[in-house]
Amino acid sequence: MKKHPCFQDVIGFNDRWLIIMGLPLASVLISFLLFSEAYTQQGIGFITVCIAMSFLHTAVFWFALRWVYIRAKIRYPRFEQIGMRMMWFLVAFFTIYFTVNKGLVFIFDSLSTRHADNDPNPLVSFISAFLMSALLIVIYEAMSFYIQLQRAAAEKAILERQNVESQLEGLRNQVNPHFLFNSLNTLIYLIPEDSDKAVRFVQQLSKVYRYILESRDSKLIPLSEELDFLKSYIFLLKERFGENLKVEIKDLEKKPDSAIVPLTLQMLFENAIKHNVISTGKPLHVEVYAENGHLVVRNNLQKKNQVMDSTGVGLQNIKDRYRMLTDKTVEVITSQQYFTVVLPAIEVREA
Repeated sequence: MKKHPCFQDVIGFNDRWLIIMGLPLASVLISFLLFSEAYTQQGIGFITVCIAMSFLHTAVFWFALRWVYIRAKIRYPRFEQIGMRMMWFLVAFFTIYFTVNKGLVFIFDSLSTRHADNDPNPLVSFISAFLMSALLIVIYEAMSFYIQLQRAAAEKAILERQNVESQLEGLRNQVNPHFLFNSLNTLIYLIPEDSDKAVRFVQQLSKVYRYILESRDSKLIPLSEELDFLKSYIFLLKERFGENLKVEIKDLEKKPDSAIVPLTLQMLFENAIKHNVISTGKPLHVEVYAENGHLVVRNNLQKKNQVMDSTGVGLQNIKDRYRMLTDKTVEVITSQQYFTVVLPAIEVREA
C-alpha cells in the first residue's frame, strides 16, 4: 500500500503548534468580526454557539486548504511554480466556501436562537474567510520558502567545499606521480627507438598538462575540447599499454552543443585503469558513446586482486560537480561484465 508523504516531508516543517495556537485565535477573531454587534444584544448562549461554529468553520477551511496545499506542493514543488499552487488555492477556496459554508450555516441555524437581523453581512463573511485562508497559505508558503532557502544555502556551502576538494583531488589525480613516472619511462624508451614518435609523445604529454592547467577552474568545457584532450591522453596510455588497452569513441563529434565537467573522462579512464587487470590475455576495453541524451563511459570489468590506495571520492566528486550544474544525476552501474558511468547531457547553445 502506497504511503502518502506527511506534511513535514513535503513542506519542510511541522505545523502542529501553528494549528494549536492559530486555530482558536482565528476562530475567536472571525467570530468577533462577524457578530460583534450581536454580542452586545444576545446572551452567553449565543456567544458560545457563535464561537463554537466559528471554530468548526475555521477548522474545516484550515484542514481542507492544508490538504490541497500539500497536494499542490507535491505536484508543483519549485518556487517558480507558485502561480500554479495559488491557482489550486483559489479553486479550493471557492469550492469550500460555496459548498461547506452552506452546510455550516444550516447547522448554525438549527443550534442558535438568533434573529435574522443577527446574520453576518455576506460580503464581510466572504472577505474574512478569504483573507484568513489567504493568510494561512501565505504563512505556509513563506515558511516553506524560508526552509528551502536555508537548506539550499547549506547545500550550496557543502557543494562549494566539495567542489574545491574535487578540483584539488582531480588535479592531484591528473598530476599523479605514477602517471608522470610511467610517461617519462615510456619517453626514455622511445627516444633511442623512435625519435619521431618520442617527439609526438612529448607534444601530446605537453598538450595533456596544458589542458589540465587551463581547464581546472572551469565549471564546464565543450565536449569537443574534452575529446581532443582525451585523444592526447589515450595516445600516452596506448604507448604504455599497447593493444592491451582498447578504446572506442563513437560519434561524439556530432554533438557540437554538448558540454562536460572538465577532466571527467580522464578521471573515469584513470579509474578504469587503476581498478582493472590490463594484459594480453585480458585487454581492457573502454567505450565512450552517446545514448538517450546521455554520455556513457563503459569498461569491461576484470578487477585486480589488489589495487592502489584510493580515496574513494573520485566518482562522488564527479556526481557532486554535476549536481551543481543540473538536476539530472550521474548514474553508476556495476554488472558482472561491465562498469558503466552515465553522465547527464548538458547542452550549451550560443546566443
